[in-house]
Amino acid sequence: MGRHVATGTFALTSLISANAVERLVPSAGTNFTANNNSGVLGLSEFEMQRIGVAAAVSFLGGIIQVAMFMLQLGSATFLLTEPVISAMTTGAATHVVTSQVKYLLGMKMPYISGPLGFFHIYAYIFENIRSVQLEALLLSLLSIVVLVLVKELNEKFQRNIKIVLPIDLVLIIATSAACYYADMEYIYGLEVVGHIPEGLPPPKLPPMNVLSEVVTEAFGVALVGYVASLALAQGSAKKFKYTVDDNQEFLAHGLSNVIPSFFFCIPSAAAMGRTALLYSTGARTQVACLISSALILVVIYTIGPMLYWLPMCVLASIIIVGLKGMLMQFRDLKKYWNVDKIDWSIWVSTYVFTICFAANVGLLYGVVCTIVTVIFRFSRARTLNLKNMKEVEYKYKTEDNCQSLKQVKIVSVNNPLVFLNARKFHADLTKIIQKDSTSSQACEDVNKCEQNTLLCSFSNGSCHGESLQPSQSERRVLILDCSGLSLFDYTGASMLLQIYMDCKNRHIDVLLAHCKASLIKAMQYGGNLESEYPVFFESVSSAIDAIQIHRNYSKFSEQSEV
Repeated sequence: MGRHVATGTFALTSLISANAVERLVPSAGTNFTANNNSGVLGLSEFEMQRIGVAAAVSFLGGIIQVAMFMLQLGSATFLLTEPVISAMTTGAATHVVTSQVKYLLGMKMPYISGPLGFFHIYAYIFENIRSVQLEALLLSLLSIVVLVLVKELNEKFQRNIKIVLPIDLVLIIATSAACYYADMEYIYGLEVVGHIPEGLPPPKLPPMNVLSEVVTEAFGVALVGYVASLALAQGSAKKFKYTVDDNQEFLAHGLSNVIPSFFFCIPSAAAMGRTALLYSTGARTQVACLISSALILVVIYTIGPMLYWLPMCVLASIIIVGLKGMLMQFRDLKKYWNVDKIDWSIWVSTYVFTICFAANVGLLYGVVCTIVTVIFRFSRARTLNLKNMKEVEYKYKTEDNCQSLKQVKIVSVNNPLVFLNARKFHADLTKIIQKDSTSSQACEDVNKCEQNTLLCSFSNGSCHGESLQPSQSERRVLILDCSGLSLFDYTGASMLLQIYMDCKNRHIDVLLAHCKASLIKAMQYGGNLESEYPVFFESVSSAIDAIQIHRNYSKFSEQSEV
């Protein structure tokens, strides 16, 4: 796991697991008796069933992450491009802010989820705007202002101060004390956190009977939690100049979800607020997280009950300010617009899908869009480039050599040759030869036919006039420089073989340079490669040398016959 990543409760995964809890054990349900004590930390049977569903989501989500580690799926994270991750996390942060609005306003409202639930929440708020609690709203605004102001000052003067003011902790203590002594819960009707059980429950297997019903949420927790945590880990790794193993992150977060689920913990992931605090305090290793975990145990066993009086509006303010980093990713839109309009459109559409449906749906949409974009761009990218003879590491000295090399055309293969771009490869080669042929229109009629033979072979056309077979010294030669052909499949190898055989029938010699052994084997297996010249060469220069030697020999033979 990243050295500076602190694991804990994460708002995005908590929202996903909350969907499963409300769906299976709704808070408004009457099938459970809230007064029946379960004997675990003084919680009722109803509360334990709700917690059990969240623990089951955590358990199954962790199992999925461990399975992804075993399948080495961390290598597939290249599909999670920066625009997709940025849009998904920004949209998920918007969902979290929306879920906290009712606490900021002090409103009572039913749990709303599902597709387009984001808009239904705000519709409900505007319909019941008169029920806003003024005291909660003022306290929320004051808390947000204090949090933002102090955090900005901490960041601005962090080099000049040795101890960073933990404003979140100070605000929690101050507002809890004020609420207790001013009796705000009863006088002003402020909603407070309420009873917090002391200690940890005895380890117990999460309810297995609900696993089949929380598969969707478990996958959401596994993917969204991993992506957000990986983005945070890679950011810290880039900042402090070390590397992160993408696959190892699956195992780390998987175990962080499986083991705590036996103690009825909700799904966890990288906590942005705690991670930022580690940055500011100069933490360098995971020992800082170990110390933090020990302090949390102290809070659970001793200080937890004292947080009974913490106003929910203050807690919501802390959560929203903690998401400031994610919400500020809206500024990335300008960067994407200036660099790549397609990435900009992927960001916007992924964000829209995320807020309209859910974070996991938005993530899936973004990945699909990325794959479709890559396929579209790859199939349209230029595959070939006509090389100038001066670019080749070959020096010819005599005018005869210069004249004979005019019949040699060198084409460089720039991209992998697979089924996606095989046809584009054929079209690009045709265009290159066509452009080269039109530049030499001042030749004689018979020479025109010979110069256009290669073009005719690809367009299935035929030259007009007398069909003459060129002499060995006048045969055209096409050299394919395959140094840039890093990958090929059966379709690509078949296309190369088809080009070779077609040119051979039209009295055009095709030579291949810088070929990998696998490509040579594939083409030899696919067809007969007999030619006046050897077909495969180590370099373009060696291919040209072979052409010169063969043509000089042919001229000598012709002169001898005369």
